[in-house]
Amino acid sequence: MPRASWRARLAPAVLVVGGLLMWERLLAAHNGPPPRPEIAACPDADTAAPSVALNCVTLVPSPDFPEARGLIRLRPVPSPFGVAVHADGTPRHRLVATFGGLRAASSLGADTVFVAWASTLSLDSVIKLGVVRNGTLDLGEISLPQFRVIVSAEASPDVRERAGKLILRGTSPSARLMAHRDVVQPSAPGALRDDASPAAAHMPAMHDAPNAPEVWRMPPLPAGSTASGMMGMANLVPSVAPFVVAPRADSVSVPASRPREVVHLEDGDTLRLESALVRRTIRGKSVIMYGFNGQHPGPLIDVRRGATIVVRFHNGIDQPSAVHWHGVRLDNRFDGVPGVTQDAVAPGATFTYLVRFPDSGIYWYHPHVREDIQQDLGLYGNIMVRPTSPGYLAPVNREQVLMLDDLLMDDDGLTPWGSSSPTHALMGRFGNVMLVNGEPRYDLDVKRGEIVRFYLTNASNTRLFNLSFPGARMKVVASDVGKFEREEWVASVVLAPAERYVVDVEFSRPGRTLLVNRIQALDHMFGTFAPEADTIGVVRVSDVPASPRYGAEFATLRRNGDVAAELAPYRSLFDATPSQSLVLTMRTHGLPAAVSNMLIGINAPVEWNDGMAMMNWVATGKEVSWVLRDPATGKENMAIDWRFRVGQVAKIRVFNDPSSSHAMDHPLHLHGQRFLVVSRDGVPATNLVWKDTAIIPTGETVDLLVDMANPGRWMIHCHIAEHLGAGMMGVFTVDP
Repeated sequence: MPRASWRARLAPAVLVVGGLLMWERLLAAHNGPPPRPEIAACPDADTAAPSVALNCVTLVPSPDFPEARGLIRLRPVPSPFGVAVHADGTPRHRLVATFGGLRAASSLGADTVFVAWASTLSLDSVIKLGVVRNGTLDLGEISLPQFRVIVSAEASPDVRERAGKLILRGTSPSARLMAHRDVVQPSAPGALRDDASPAAAHMPAMHDAPNAPEVWRMPPLPAGSTASGMMGMANLVPSVAPFVVAPRADSVSVPASRPREVVHLEDGDTLRLESALVRRTIRGKSVIMYGFNGQHPGPLIDVRRGATIVVRFHNGIDQPSAVHWHGVRLDNRFDGVPGVTQDAVAPGATFTYLVRFPDSGIYWYHPHVREDIQQDLGLYGNIMVRPTSPGYLAPVNREQVLMLDDLLMDDDGLTPWGSSSPTHALMGRFGNVMLVNGEPRYDLDVKRGEIVRFYLTNASNTRLFNLSFPGARMKVVASDVGKFEREEWVASVVLAPAERYVVDVEFSRPGRTLLVNRIQALDHMFGTFAPEADTIGVVRVSDVPASPRYGAEFATLRRNGDVAAELAPYRSLFDATPSQSLVLTMRTHGLPAAVSNMLIGINAPVEWNDGMAMMNWVATGKEVSWVLRDPATGKENMAIDWRFRVGQVAKIRVFNDPSSSHAMDHPLHLHGQRFLVVSRDGVPATNLVWKDTAIIPTGETVDLLVDMANPGRWMIHCHIAEHLGAGMMGVFTVDP
């Protein structure tokens, strides 16, 4: 896009939201960048300089009240999912304000009180937060993707509309990327800059893989995306050759994939598991993918708690591979991590796993070699570990096991992956075709009043889902490694990659009930959010009544005394000093200038969509390094090798540094152990459950209490496949 037209497109946004936002930006430039945070949150209310944190709103005084000051802390709203949003994806924040320098009411003349208001950026909708004073107070919850906070002097505490003098104002960090700010100052405080010019490595026709096609083809862009018109992006491609699966394969000779089958196994049984090429038709396109045992997803393994099975894995694809048993606390040598617990299984070779299941719950298996390719192409499956105690969960009419995924496709089929290193290394590879159990559409027929238990697994490379059944009541009952302390009504279910949740849903009204994924999508270019919804399934409810009826059991929110009793010995450790800490961050090197100049920080704790599709695609693991850093030693990624002992309970504090050039949320996975998320930004968790994967939003500090009960050398890593491929992994050892 020519520079003049690009600026012309920005003009309306500048006119609508320019005034106060521009003033705040210039103030930030005048004060200089704040210090780079380590494990920290908001600054003190007396600090003049704005913060790079995403949980702070620094309020700026009007010229008539220069002594006034204020700071709004966006506190996490406790949620069973780690990210608190409504069913439409709008975020939930609790506003805790600290004010100082507010004059005595007698000095204001006719005005007698100070009142805080929240509004949209364009001021077309205003919410009264309440009367404020010097000191700290709770202003309640707000649910706007982007907002302002204004404090005015009013004549009465009962006013319904703002009419008095402006005292303080501030804008949510989610507006940090507004387009006019990019023009004024295309640099985020604290950002690590990359001033490289367009590199030859990012020009077309790379050939570093024997199966590479001649040229990259541009990936599909989200509807309405401005990325293709960004200055300097023309003709850029990833610096690695494209990988396509079996480019010379005769598709007719590749067997057609079939839907997943359930395999019931008893203690001591053997399962033969083979990865191989399969042929599929998705959205009318015939594509070659991978599959376990010729199925999509792989076989659903149904076992009972306490069982041990033998799995003979044969690698029938054209890459080295292995099988990781995600969340299962099995013997270390069978964890399936090449370079840590075993050698990679070469094409045509076989490896035998002995898998024991000490915990009830829903688990899954997938490769731990180039997950960005192999998992994305279909190598994954679920494991249902049945409890041995009767009445472990409430009765339901039926169970459904759903694996959620997405695929990136264009008119020619599957969009290629990077051959020697992952593409999409900034945000991960978002797909444009949603899949449920490998299919673009999920269908279910039920009777009126049926209670259905859904076991949900997020098998995508990077996408967070926000799932709901509009019009149907839903409650969450369990997660990764067991039941919650208590069941809880929810409007939607948020699943980060690799997470699992178990929800019960009541279908009481005849007709169609949709399964939808609803988010607030970010346009990185303009820094704005817009609602986005995808229907990924339909439940058809007949008028025939269900039998038996479990409505009374569903209406009761169980309090699980067995879980509370198990957690009791751990509660005294919730407030302990962390024994280890991690900082999550990233670096870039050698990116084209058109990409690096747009990496100006981030304005959202989590990103639900690819709002910078071209930049994300061009960035590979050769230019982007995602980092786990131990702040106590300075060691990073695989140089980290913590040591614990069996029986130790370790408190690990994780801080997701928002000051890197493109900070992002990370689903952090610990192999071989289970943990509790005990607090987020100092707000204690109110409903505990054992986890093996937890989302760490950008800018947030999360405390994990890890039960180090399983000896061996284990991995800790981000479960965004491209972040793992760009180095974001470390190890820890639990000594026997």
